[in-house]
Amino acid sequence: MKQIDCRNLQCPQPVIEVRKAMLADSQQTLEVLLADEVAYENVSRLAKNSGFDIKEKSGDGFTSLTLTPGQPLETAADKSQANGSTVLVCASDKMGEGDEELGRLLLKNFLITLLDTIEIPDNIYFVNSGVKLVCNGAETVEILEKLACRGIDIASCGLCLEFYKIKENLQVGRVTNMLEIAEAQLNAGRIIRP
Repeated sequence: MKQIDCRNLQCPQPVIEVRKAMLADSQQTLEVLLADEVAYENVSRLAKNSGFDIKEKSGDGFTSLTLTPGQPLETAADKSQANGSTVLVCASDKMGEGDEELGRLLLKNFLITLLDTIEIPDNIYFVNSGVKLVCNGAETVEILEKLACRGIDIASCGLCLEFYKIKENLQVGRVTNMLEIAEAQLNAGRIIRP
């Protein structure tokens, strides 16, 4: 049995670490140590959705989950394989509504999390203020370069880059147009909008 100590890790790191261990050896039993409710809920959901049996034990200020491989479930990758490409459209430089700083942090964390997922989008299109994420000075440039190295086609709307007067600052990917973005979405098996 492999032990994974996630007590000092912040979201989404506990789920990422457990998923890596599950993917490295799908027949291995895991003991996961967790210190907060959010990590507990996220890891439990991942384990259940991955076909693992869960046994819980409470410790002094933490919870221990023993995850035992059970019946494998059909994965999202299995379901979407025949349905076409996965297209991610970033139409903003933040995720969700509300506090702008939190929204930027959430989107950055979303992109970081993509680095540790098995299933990745085929394309990422940046439109509107989303184009700010691929230009000089953006905290997301290094993350997006790593995603591009995984084979993801990264493209930004030329009109949007011109509107924000940052076309010459493009650091990651290529410039595209609305026709390509529209066709990619119309032909996609899945469209993700963080």
